[in-house]
Amino acid sequence: MASSCRHKLTIISLAIYWPTLFIVSHIPIPLVVRKAGVSDKGLHFLAYLILVFLLWFVLNPHRKVRWRRAGVWWVLLALTVYGVIDELLQGYLERSCDIRDLGADVAGIVAGLLLFSFFTFWPAALVVAGVTIFGLTNIARANLAELLPITNTIFGLLSYVLFTLLWIRYIQHFDSLRAPKAKWLAAATALPTALLLVVRLFSVVLGRDFGVQDVLVSFAGILAAVGAFCLTTQFRKGLTKTQEPSPGDD
Repeated sequence: MASSCRHKLTIISLAIYWPTLFIVSHIPIPLVVRKAGVSDKGLHFLAYLILVFLLWFVLNPHRKVRWRRAGVWWVLLALTVYGVIDELLQGYLERSCDIRDLGADVAGIVAGLLLFSFFTFWPAALVVAGVTIFGLTNIARANLAELLPITNTIFGLLSYVLFTLLWIRYIQHFDSLRAPKAKWLAAATALPTALLLVVRLFSVVLGRDFGVQDVLVSFAGILAAVGAFCLTTQFRKGLTKTQEPSPGDD
């Protein structure tokens, strides 16, 4: 049941993401993006990494990549052809057709398929989400906190909520970690917090401020996700107890 629900959510995500990606890649680049000095090649890599993740696990919800099977080569070919068409169409709009962009697209596809050679859905989702957060946080030369303060804050909050929920879902596979025990709480917050610190420290290496306010907002997202999961778990336990028949019932 849980696996079926996960597959349906993946299908819905792909159905939303792919058309959105197509639209975004065929409209003029916003002026604010140009001012931010965002790495176009980095965006292409991340966009196709997410796309191949969704497509692969829609087609193969329980299977790792096996390079001897034809399916992986069809996925690689289909997305590469889509990337070529995408670049050619941009040449007719207010965008440029760039072979280097196509190279970044293919790099994202291949990187994803290599990743899925080792990981199944949940760990692969964590890696893709972590790489995306890391990339989008550090992909611009300008300080996004100053250029797009509201957008940057919302991204910092929601991205770590999503990453934390993915991590929580993954650690549910381990019987020794059950919510909301102290050991589970420590595990649930550990990896998202570590990712947050790594991302922010790398920003410092790039010459940006550590961004204490951004860190607090992102950490609030981590705590909110953990707290919401704990409340949901407790509610379900209480609901189950009320539905259980009493010993005296026939």
